Amino acid sequence: MPNILDTIIATKREEVAAGRKLHSESALRELAQGQSAPRGFAAALQSAVKQGRAGVIAEIKKASPSKGVLRDNFVPAEIAASYEQGGASCLSVLTDEKYFQGHNDYLQQARAACSLPVIRKDFIIDTFQVLQARAIGADAILLIVSALSLQQMQELEACANELGLDVLVEVHDAAEMDQALQLKTPLVGVNNRNLKTFDVSLHTTLDLKSRVDAGQLLVTESGISSREDVQLMRSNGIHAFLVGEAFMRADDPGQALGQLFR
Repeated sequence: MPNILDTIIATKREEVAAGRKLHSESALRELAQGQSAPRGFAAALQSAVKQGRAGVIAEIKKASPSKGVLRDNFVPAEIAASYEQGGASCLSVLTDEKYFQGHNDYLQQARAACSLPVIRKDFIIDTFQVLQARAIGADAILLIVSALSLQQMQELEACANELGLDVLVEVHDAAEMDQALQLKTPLVGVNNRNLKTFDVSLHTTLDLKSRVDAGQLLVTESGISSREDVQLMRSNGIHAFLVGEAFMRADDPGQALGQLFR
C-alpha cells in the first residue's frame, strides 16, 4: 500500500502535467517577474531570533488529511491580519487543493492583508511550481526531502533563488538532514509529524538539532500546542517555530499565537 506522501506526490505529478497544458513556463516567468519584490522570509525569522524572540511561522490551513476540516469560518485575509497583530514573523499558506482544501488564491489574499513574508506550503516537485509560487506572490517555498532526490532539490533551490525566493527545507530523520545540509538555504525545518504515517513526536526535533550548523536556523514544525512545548524547545536552543493547527481551531488565531509565545 502506498503511504500518504506517495499518494500526494502522484497527484502533484498529474497537477503539474495539467498545469503545463494551460500555462507555459515563459508565461509564468513573466508573471513572476511582474510581482513586487519578495519580502525576505529568512531574514524575518532570523531577525526575530536575534532579538531574543521566537520566530513564528503562523500557518493558514483549512484542513488536513488526518484531521479533516480545522476551521469552518476560513477567511485567509482575516487570519493573516490577526496573525500579524499577534506577533507572527512570517506566514505559511497551504495551497494544495485535493488533500488540504487549500488554494493559490488563499496565499494572495493572505499576503495582501498584511506585511509579513509568506511561504507557499505545498508539495513542490517541479520548477513549474516554483515559478507558479512567485507568480502568485510567494516569498518562499517549501522543499520536502522525503519527496525529492538531492539533485531535484538543488535544481528547485536554484530556480527559487534565481527568482528571489527563500527556501525552507524540511526533514524528518538523520538521513534526510544529511541531504538537506547540502543545500544553500540557512532554513532547516524538522517536521515532528511523519508524513508517511502522520504520527507526531517533538523528540524528532530534539534528536536532530545537534546536526545543524551555527549559521543555520532550525525550525521546529508540527505538534507545538502548549506553552510547555514552546518552553521545551526554547530551553534546548530552538527558537523558530511553524505552528498551524493549534491556531486554526482558535476563535482568534492571532490572540492564540500571542498567548502561546508571549
